[in-house]
Amino acid sequence: MKLTFYGHATYSVEVNGKTFLFDPFFTGNPSVKNVDIDSIKADYLFITHGHGDHTGDLLRVAKKTGAQCVASAEIAGWLSKNGVERVHPLNHGGPKGFDFGKVRAVNAVHSSSFSDGSYAGNPLGFVFTTPGGNFYAAGDTALTMDMQLIPLWAKLEFAVLPIGGNYTMDPGDAIHASDFIKCNRIVGVHYNTWPIIAIDTDKAKADFKAAGKELLLPKPGETITL
Repeated sequence: MKLTFYGHATYSVEVNGKTFLFDPFFTGNPSVKNVDIDSIKADYLFITHGHGDHTGDLLRVAKKTGAQCVASAEIAGWLSKNGVERVHPLNHGGPKGFDFGKVRAVNAVHSSSFSDGSYAGNPLGFVFTTPGGNFYAAGDTALTMDMQLIPLWAKLEFAVLPIGGNYTMDPGDAIHASDFIKCNRIVGVHYNTWPIIAIDTDKAKADFKAAGKELLLPKPGETITL
């Protein structure tokens, strides 16, 4: 599996010949570097919640790529009303099969609304089980005991966790989350984009290492193999 980090909480994962793009936010994203939005490729778009720093370019990318969009029922409905044709609504429950494998929507402790303040449904995380590997995309979330359920469903190769604090987990809570999900390879996102979510990355990496874990912090535009 390969992960490309674009900035903030926007990234893509390549697995089984498919590209999943998460929470497209390029325009106005201070951490994005030299990205041509219209050249972005995606087979699937996964949207964790409605906040503007996760959906800023959602309509543009969805229409340009023609990707299958997977999101809460409320976001799926909003996409359909705005002319996006390939939409699949998902909520907490059993796994849903797609041509790449299966995905399960799981709890995320956060809020979710569109930029105009309208309701965007429950925030979600996603657990992927595929022949090419398994991973967890947490979305924006606090540390929650529900994460202890994830090892019942998948043995993870890696997980993408928010680490910026204030709105989400910080690095310390992400270490506990790593224990809960039984996965020691963590890709950190949602940090250092703005001062309110600034962290000491050297300390975070050292704390993870001291706990016997690996914190990966790819630079914007960097692709890593997992």
